[in-house]
Amino acid sequence: MDLGIAGKWALVCGASKGLGFGCAEALVREGVNVLLVARGAAVLQASASKLIAEYAGNTGATVQFVAEDITTPQGRQAVFAARSDFDIVVTNAGGPPTGDFRDWDRDAWIRAVDANMLTPIELIKATVDGMAARGFGRIVNITSGAVKAPIDILGLSNGARSGLTGFVAGVARSPLAAHGVTINNLLPGAFDTDRLRGVMQGAAQKTSQALDVVMAARRNTIPARRFGTVEEFGAICAFLCSQQAGYINGQNVLADGGAYPGTF
Repeated sequence: MDLGIAGKWALVCGASKGLGFGCAEALVREGVNVLLVARGAAVLQASASKLIAEYAGNTGATVQFVAEDITTPQGRQAVFAARSDFDIVVTNAGGPPTGDFRDWDRDAWIRAVDANMLTPIELIKATVDGMAARGFGRIVNITSGAVKAPIDILGLSNGARSGLTGFVAGVARSPLAAHGVTINNLLPGAFDTDRLRGVMQGAAQKTSQALDVVMAARRNTIPARRFGTVEEFGAICAFLCSQQAGYINGQNVLADGGAYPGTF
């Protein structure tokens, strides 16, 4: 299927590895020009070089990168100095640390909200009016399956990402929708990433079990009996950014191998 987005410009955050890289890779394969953002310059440059070498020559896509912390005003300023207009924005920030809510002070909560709620809102605010003026826009916020099924050790993430979910539910249904702009949240379950391993390591320490035991137990709770791959996550993201997905708006798309037990 031709997704109809070749030649569009996308901003992909947290794009040096993991789910963010998977989204960037899927978009570049579709001929989308991509600006990658992440904090680690060396890894980010290597990821950009990989995309250029493997795909850009065949698709004609331009791949650029900015090594900045998108969760800071200075980082966002640097990104928009490199390019001001985007047709597609994929927001993504590393999840807050795991732990016991009794140990989190106000500063910990502010950091979580800044990264996982306020930063996506700032990126939406900076780009949606231009999208509406051009008649096309796709914003995909990578949040978490924990928004639907909270996990006790992910309290910081549960709270901050749920706040973003509520915000998107309102703004996605504003007059922007009539101008071809969609805003959706993509909720990953257990995908094979460094983040998953970090969460499982926290669970292992909490329960005094070996990491492999905790990983196997987690895998067995998933009807698919496996962890997701970044490639299939990226494909879902790319479809949500497509011309064909123009009637999908304000939704929370859960990708978790069937793990969530609810009907809604």
